[in-house]
Amino acid sequence: MAKEDNNAAPANADQQVQPGFSIEKIYLKDASLEIPNAPQIFTDRTQPQVGVELGNFAQLLEEGVFEVTIKVTVTSKIEEKTVFLVEVTQAGIFQIRNVPEENMEMIAGITCPNILFPYAREAVSDLVIRAGFQPVLLNPINFEALFAQQKQQQAEAPATH
Repeated sequence: MAKEDNNAAPANADQQVQPGFSIEKIYLKDASLEIPNAPQIFTDRTQPQVGVELGNFAQLLEEGVFEVTIKVTVTSKIEEKTVFLVEVTQAGIFQIRNVPEENMEMIAGITCPNILFPYAREAVSDLVIRAGFQPVLLNPINFEALFAQQKQQQAEAPATH
C-alpha cells in the first residue's frame, strides 16, 4: 500500500503544474442599438454601407482567472444618415493556469476572442433583426492575424517617437 501512496503523490504534483485552460462563464456584458432616423429611415430603399469595428481587451481578475471581452460596433449608413448603430460587448471568464508568461498574451488575444466571437456575432445579428432590418452576418475574424498586426504596430510605435 505504501508504494501506491507514493505513486499517487507525484501524479497529483504533476496535475498542479500541468497547463490548464477552462471557460468559467460566457456572457453578454453590454449591448446597445440606436436607430436615430426612425421611422423615416425605413422608407429609404437605398442600399446602406455597413462598417464594422472590433476591439478586444483582457484583465486579470485573480490569480489564473481572466476576463476577456470583445467589443463589436456595427454602423450602417446611407450617405451621412445613420441607419442603425449596434454595439455588443461579449465577455468571458477564463481560467488559465500554469501557462508560460510569453504564451498568456496569445491566449488572451487569440484563443479567448475566437471562443467569444460566435456569441458576439449572434448578438449583433439578433439585435439588427429585432430592429426590423435584414440580418448582418459578420465574416469570421482571424484573431491570429489581428494579434500579429497589433504586435507589429506596438514594435514600430517606439521607433516613430
